[in-house]
Amino acid sequence: MWTGILRGLSVSAFFAIVLFVLIPVHVPRPAFIPGFAPPPDMWPRTISIVGILLGLIVAVMAWTSRVARPVPDPEKQAAGGAGPAILLGRFAISLVAFAAFILLVPLIGFVLSAILLTAAAIVLAGERRRLVWAIVVAVILPICLSLFFNSALGTQFPKGQYLSLPGL
Repeated sequence: MWTGILRGLSVSAFFAIVLFVLIPVHVPRPAFIPGFAPPPDMWPRTISIVGILLGLIVAVMAWTSRVARPVPDPEKQAAGGAGPAILLGRFAISLVAFAAFILLVPLIGFVLSAILLTAAAIVLAGERRRLVWAIVVAVILPICLSLFFNSALGTQFPKGQYLSLPGL
């Protein structure tokens, strides 16, 4: 029960940090926005609010014990499982990974920083069996995301001072 509550509150805390600290600092809001255009911080705020709500839903469901628990299979379970200390450690490492992402974007650009962040998220999620797929997803997903925003929506991501990928 406490693991689910901690997990939900951790997710909510992360998205609250993004909503109240990172978005106001890193997403500039122009002085004039036409009536038909949404502000540039609309989608980051929307995603952050949804993340906070989903984290709170997980915490409430764990508190009321409505979260489905899988039947333990001793053949598939690792010895000991992941306790609260390991989960808190992973949460701390994920915060460090996001802080590194924020610090690296101005230096090496969005694409390479997002590749490193995606790889760190996959490793922190515990995926070790499908290493080739993890590497492919960590590389292809940020590149496709950047291409989609650049070509379809006309949104440019930072290229970075030290290193930039031509055409991305």
